[in-house]
Amino acid sequence: MAPTFWRDGALPFLEARAVKDGRKVCYAKHAHDTFSIGAITGGGSTYLNGAEQQRIGAGAVVVINPEHVHACNPIDDRPWSYLMFYVDAAWLREIQHAHDAGRDRSFRAYSTTMTTQRHLHAGLIRLFGVLTNDDADRLQKESAALGFFSTLHCTLSSNVTAMAHDNPKLARAADYIRENFARTLKLEEICAAADLSPSYLIRAFKARYGMTPHAYLVNRRIEFSRAQLKRGRPIAEVAADAGFADQAHLQRAFRQFTAVTPLQYRR
Repeated sequence: MAPTFWRDGALPFLEARAVKDGRKVCYAKHAHDTFSIGAITGGGSTYLNGAEQQRIGAGAVVVINPEHVHACNPIDDRPWSYLMFYVDAAWLREIQHAHDAGRDRSFRAYSTTMTTQRHLHAGLIRLFGVLTNDDADRLQKESAALGFFSTLHCTLSSNVTAMAHDNPKLARAADYIRENFARTLKLEEICAAADLSPSYLIRAFKARYGMTPHAYLVNRRIEFSRAQLKRGRPIAEVAADAGFADQAHLQRAFRQFTAVTPLQYRR
């Protein structure tokens, strides 16, 4: 059964996804520009967030900060179901600032990666119900989103930290990949941009970002493709603009990173 996606042009800061049978929904390790939060509604799965991996079941809420490497996958061939929400980090940052006015305006990461607090789990299910209700208007949907994420921040606010400062040279390497993802990159040019040796870059980059420079490059292409497919652009055009050799290459990578095809996601 294909996943269900919810999007609304009137609320561009939020996207939701529902999977009723996740036995065949498998992800490679990946990261998003967005803040992500999900509720396991049935069965169980493995949950990787950074260096930590655990088994989680119905009632669990997973919390994933922007740019943090993660993956959730089925256990053997056991069924599981979940809801997932992808939230614009700048929008959530404004909610954080409204509650913590004395702090700077940077996004503050949550150190909680998983919780079983019932009001958060139930709140995500209610929010999905409002968002997907055809009779609910924009005001009702936006109010429900603001209400839930305000509650989330108040619940987790004792466990927030400023986003980690990067090694400047590693940050330059990541920035170089982000700025040039649409073309073929060579390891030596990334090293030159960051003033790092190849051996150090490979080792330190994976330790900091959770994936190799090549995987980071593919991840950036997928994030770009997601944004373009939301706009309804032709898949072949998106593949070319993202730097993939052809549509088939995008198809394989997109499914590996998102567990759906580009066509399923665009719909």
